[in-house]
Amino acid sequence: MRKLLFATLVVVFVLLIVYLPPGSLAALQHYQAQFSAWHQQHPLQTAVLFFAIYVLVTTLSIPGATLLTLLAGSQFGLIQGTVLVALAATSGATFAMLISRYLLRNWVQKRFATPMSAINRGMEREGLYYLFALRLTPVFPFFLINLLMGLTSVNTWRYFAVSLVGMLPAIVVYLNAGRELSQLRSLGDILSPGMMLMFILLGLLPLVSRRLVARFF
Repeated sequence: MRKLLFATLVVVFVLLIVYLPPGSLAALQHYQAQFSAWHQQHPLQTAVLFFAIYVLVTTLSIPGATLLTLLAGSQFGLIQGTVLVALAATSGATFAMLISRYLLRNWVQKRFATPMSAINRGMEREGLYYLFALRLTPVFPFFLINLLMGLTSVNTWRYFAVSLVGMLPAIVVYLNAGRELSQLRSLGDILSPGMMLMFILLGLLPLVSRRLVARFF
């Protein structure tokens, strides 16, 4: 069933992109070119601004982190993009956890009582390994992990370190996908081997990470 769902999602995604209006890719490339030009003229300012926006997006759980990661892959490359996105995503997650711990504790306890029970059981049983598993495989949404972990006694710096390592595989895959997307010259290129490999990796990442977590944790 999962394999069928994955195959269906890949086919639908490819068809959606292939049958976009002819000017859609040109418009995307136009905005990307503008961003690239500004990046070339002001590399440090671009990196700092991107980092700040990413931290804000993840701290406040604003939709758009995935698109920002793809953009980082197209503009900063794999190495610099990994450093920027990993540190920004982890910083935002840590800030969100601290906000939950010190400002939203009562609201989170009332609003998410059921998942909080599961988090408490997991932390009591596995400790930081449980947090690593949550970061590696999406059992709970990103924002919910941040909120619920704020109600536990996990140390802030350990939370930062474990979250950083746990999110790295997904970050690298999305950065690679962004790098491939930036190299498209026509909608037909969406079916190139490189792009298809990125689609397969994006689809398999949750399944593989679940298997790894189930085996080693």
